Parts: sequence; structure tokens; C-alpha cells
Amino acid sequence: MKKLGFLVLIVGLCCLTSFASDPDALPANALRGMHLKHAHPSPSNFKKQGNIPTPHGFPLGVDTITNFTGHFESQGVYFDGSAHHIWEYSMVGNPPAKGGTTWFNAPVVPVSMDLRNADGSPRYVKVAADGSVQTCVNPADGSAPVGCNRLFSDVTPFIQPFVSGPIYGKANYSSSSVPTQFVDAVQKAEFGNQARPDWHTLLAPSIKSTRTMVLNRGTYQFALNADGTCCFYILVLDPVFGSKLFPPVAPDNSTVIGSAEVAGDITTKDISTFLFPNVYLFETNGSCCVLGFHSFDFEAGDSSNGNQLRFYIMNYSSWISPGIFADPTCSTTDPENCFQDVTAHSHEISETFNDPFVGFDGIHNITPFWQNPAGQCQDLLEDGDVIEDLPNPTVEVAVGGFKYHPQNESLLPWFEFQKNSSAIDNAYSYPNETGLTALSAPQALDCQ
Repeated sequence: MKKLGFLVLIVGLCCLTSFASDPDALPANALRGMHLKHAHPSPSNFKKQGNIPTPHGFPLGVDTITNFTGHFESQGVYFDGSAHHIWEYSMVGNPPAKGGTTWFNAPVVPVSMDLRNADGSPRYVKVAADGSVQTCVNPADGSAPVGCNRLFSDVTPFIQPFVSGPIYGKANYSSSSVPTQFVDAVQKAEFGNQARPDWHTLLAPSIKSTRTMVLNRGTYQFALNADGTCCFYILVLDPVFGSKLFPPVAPDNSTVIGSAEVAGDITTKDISTFLFPNVYLFETNGSCCVLGFHSFDFEAGDSSNGNQLRFYIMNYSSWISPGIFADPTCSTTDPENCFQDVTAHSHEISETFNDPFVGFDGIHNITPFWQNPAGQCQDLLEDGDVIEDLPNPTVEVAVGGFKYHPQNESLLPWFEFQKNSSAIDNAYSYPNETGLTALSAPQALDCQ
């Protein structure tokens, strides 16, 4: 399993805490204005070890979502250093030339956060007169300490605005003759005239039972809301988050994904989202922050599915409240440079459509090495990564009277090194066609 296509901020957390506060309490503005970039942590940080077959076509031998395959020709270097000129890809849905609408069930599993003391007891904090954040002592009778707030972040207030946004709701886009969803509009732009006008790939959301992730002190940091309640944002140690998200051996109720699989809330035919309330990940070296990632949970098959390996396509995405990574007024003053609301989710779902299996077999969705204008180097068809660290990475899309900020996305012809893009208007990015105006120069191995 690979955590690819996620957003990353780099900031030293050791220097952000107030001297008088608990060392894991951070100022609300600690992440403000950080520059976004990409990183590739080790897959072993997140997923159990196992042998994965490497079919040359999907879904050969795998129980998973509907997808189509294609290829393109371009001179490049494979990741083993050899010259390569034919590149294969798989994408979500049915081929653009087939036309028609393909619907996917899109479960949304909300996840609340329960931050506890090191011994596992509920943690309460208070803001002292000097502004410092201090942990309260729990009474022996198990009651809540007076004047203190529990460190529990409820995902409930974020569910409806999340589901009502442009990933699942419809808006007008130049690539579609009818209102459609954001990622469908990007895919239609990507294939330009190769796609039949009636070709759509759409998500049907359904809100599933809320899960709770429990974390003990030492594995998280946090910033309180202005009123002293939990939490403006939460930072979680990357490996710990993974161990709480993915089942270690087989689906069970001990982890968030495992419990959703056991309950039947997500299946191998779905595109599933795990929604978190302003929860981001940091590494053991203190670097921060992952805002989301897309991947799949792989599980053994049984007689009910012909003993085929199961791939559960999923993404972890955090709702981003105004003011965490940018000034709260960015949506009105600078809407194209505004990381908030569904920015992370749009990034991950767009990459899921373009690269659902994150290059796991070493064949599909591996591309010639590319380097974006900010210097990021990669060899995967991760369309959000190309633009995440460029100027003006987001666009503004109004749905139901609310202005959302999905990320602008790069298009397939950019990865194909097409000098004359076959996408809509000969563009390399969409919906903002001016966000990416030139190809990467041809790259050697690892862009060296």
C-alpha cells in the first residue's frame, strides 16, 4: 500500500509550543502560511506486509472497482533506470469512447477524534489566565473536572458541508454540457474530443456510521478553538494514525477501516472516503503535515468471491477549516490560493480517478519521470501533485450558495509529454487552464 498523492506542509513542530503550555498544545496560527509540497513516506509505515499479485490488466485476479486501461508512447526512463517508451495506465470507470454514465457508490465514513491521557483515561484541558493550555486532573470518581473541556473532536458539524460540496454536488464546467461533479468535469476535460459527450463517471455519496479514533498522549498534538474547546486542528503521528486506520491482519472492529469493512459500510466496488475533522499527520522527525492520501486496503478473498484478492479503494481526507493554513479571508481576497474546506478531498478523489491503484504493480500508472515548475520530481500519474505546490493551486466553485475551494488538477497529456495537448482547449490543467502552461523537460532517473 502506498500513501501517494497527498498534501504535505513542512514545519518544525518543536518550536511552536508556548513555554507555559502543555508541550503538545500548539498555537492556533502555527500552520498559517506554510508552503505546500509533496512527499513519499514508506508504504510499510501504514500497511501490513503481504504479497500482492501483479496482473498486467485490471481487474484480472482482483475483486475491485470498475476501471479501464489505456497506454501512450513517450520516451522516458523506467524506475529501474532502463529506457522505456510504452506506458500503461488504469483509470476509474468505463472508457471515454464508450459513453454513458458510470455510477460508483461513494460511502463517507465520518471519524471523530478522542484524545486521551497516556494511561488511556479521558483527557481534559483548560486555558489558564496567562493563556497557557494545561491538562486537568481527573477526579477519582470518574467525573469531568470542573472548568475543563474534554479533548474530543466531533466530526458531525463537518459532514453536511463536506457531502454538499463539488465532489458530490453538481456545478457548471466548460467541459460538460450539463452540470456535473468536479472530478467528472476534470476527466471530461482530460480526454477532450476522445470522450463521447454523454460520458460521465459519477459518485453517489452515502453517509455511514461515525467511527471514533482513540489516541493516547504522546501520539498527537493539538490546537484549541478560540473558546477553549477541542479542537481547531489535531496533528497525529503518521505511523500511529496508520495503525489505527488500517486493519493489521484481517478486517476486525479494532481499526476504522476494519470496522467499516466488517459492517459492510464499504465494499470492493465502492470509492470510499474517511472524513476527519481538521486532522493532519506529522512524521517522527517533526515534519508536518499530511492533509490526506488515497490508496487501498488489500484483503484475502474467500469462496464468496472466487478467492480473489480484495482491493478496497479509499482515501483519508480532512475537512480544512478557514484560518488553519491561510488567512480566514482568503476565500474573498485570494480564492485561488486558499487551502480550505474540500481542497484535500478534491486532490485525493481526482488522483483516485486517474490512479486508483497507485502504481502498485510497477506497470500501470507509472509515467516518464516528470518535474513540475516548483522542482517536484515523480514518476506516477498523480494529477494533484503536479499543481499542489505551484502558485494559485485552488479554484473557487459555488455549490448551494457556498463557495468551495477544490484544487486545480493536471491532465493526462501533461504526463504523456504531448507538445500539443489533446485535452480541452489544448490545456494541461483544469478547471484553471492557465495553472499549468508548459510541459516538464525530459527527465533522467529520479530527475538527476
